[in-house]
This record gives sequence, C-alpha cells and structure tokens, in this order.
Amino acid sequence: MSAPDFAGVAGVLATYFDGLYHSDTRRLARVFHPKAQYVCVTDGTLLYRDMGEYFPVVDARVSPASKGEARRDEILSIDFAGPVTARAVVRCVLGARHFTDFLTLIHLDGRWQVMSKVFHYEEEA
Repeated sequence: MSAPDFAGVAGVLATYFDGLYHSDTRRLARVFHPKAQYVCVTDGTLLYRDMGEYFPVVDARVSPASKGEARRDEILSIDFAGPVTARAVVRCVLGARHFTDFLTLIHLDGRWQVMSKVFHYEEEA
C-alpha cells in the first residue's frame, strides 16, 4: 500500500475553508463530488441537502471575508481507510456558529473529493 496522501487531502481542505470563508461555490464545487451529501441534526431534525440544494444557500450568504471576520478554521485529524478513502475532522467558525465537520473523502478521477459532510454547530453566546 502506498503512503497516505496527507498533503493531497490537506490541499482539498484548504480549498474547502477558502470556499466557506469567501462563500465561493466555484471553489466548493472543486472540493465536493457532485453527488455529495450535506447532513446535520443539531436542532433535532434532519437537514439533508445535495449539492444542488446546498450551493444556492452558500451563494445567498454574505461571506465572512466581506464582513472582515477573522478567519478561524483548523484541521483536527485526517485518517485513511486505504489509498482512496479518507476522513477529516475539521472546525471552522462562520458568523456566530462554531462548526465541527466530519468529511469523508474519496480519490476519484485523479483527485480527492468530499463525498459527505456531516456536521454539528454551536451558537456563540
């Protein structure tokens, strides 16, 4: 088995953070597989979106960058199940929400892509 591609996954995560901070779906489209899932149950109900539903939400949002918010994002861990399957746990802050994201990634068509984003958030007091 080849060595885990930490740099490749970290590069995708950097683009992911950039896309969120700038509310830039062109960047996010380079990160997410077209059939990726977006899932949250923080409020006790299932929020499920595909990319066709998720990207318009991002497009409508005022970006943290345009509001001059300090950028706060970090990679907590990257794990590999094999050479083409990975999981990343990341944190970021957008507005008053502190997000913890579990991202599953696949290496397909010569690049790493997020296949699912399952997340939890907490509101700043």
